[in-house]
Amino acid sequence: MIDQKRFNLAKEKIVGKSRERNGIGTLSEKTVHAILKAYYAPDESTHEIPVGGCVADICTGEEILEIQTRSFDRLREKLDRFLPLCPVTIVYPIPHEKRLIWIDEETGELSAPRKSPLTGNPYMAFKELYRIRRYLLRDGLRLKLVLLDMEEYRLLNGWSRDKKKGSTRFDRIPTRIVEEVCIDCPQDYMQFVPYGLAEPFTFREFAKAAHIRNALAQSALPILTDAGAVERVGKKGNAWLYRVKEG
Repeated sequence: MIDQKRFNLAKEKIVGKSRERNGIGTLSEKTVHAILKAYYAPDESTHEIPVGGCVADICTGEEILEIQTRSFDRLREKLDRFLPLCPVTIVYPIPHEKRLIWIDEETGELSAPRKSPLTGNPYMAFKELYRIRRYLLRDGLRLKLVLLDMEEYRLLNGWSRDKKKGSTRFDRIPTRIVEEVCIDCPQDYMQFVPYGLAEPFTFREFAKAAHIRNALAQSALPILTDAGAVERVGKKGNAWLYRVKEG
């Protein structure tokens, strides 16, 4: 269950007074990670615990939580070491509504916030989930996809005339926790199959129904097949045909 009050306390603890006193330059790319760690485990004695030769973000003694803000490639070794010992929950933050703020490197001046036209959704996790596809059905592995409204700070150091294209992301500051999508067992992957999807369907038809890009559908469907949510039933040209798996 989302606890916005606890989230605000975690955000204030990491960002609040230090930022007000010293400015945005005191923050780092790990701000999202730090806030979520404080939110899911306010007790700091559970943070950064050595387990099986690796360091767990959070270890309660009964489970491990790994907060992954970047490529899931880095998780494979940890999963190999952690899963034989105890249950693991991967927490993956997804930007929901995002406001962009540009930083002038020379003056430190910040632009007025501008809302991004893109809105994030849980399907965005599948690009990363595909990287650990062979682990997803392992006993003890759970996923928590967390949609966050964010402010994203970018440096005006790109190669284009306005210095925005190719620019460097400086930091992301979560402002609100919007939704948690939990995957605790294979059946939970059914929530990603759009209701009313005509069968059989290709990845393009799945993408249209889910309002996502074709490339993302191509990452999602093999995982949904592994989980038993859908199954392949033939081909249409070079594209696989799928249908919802009965039972």
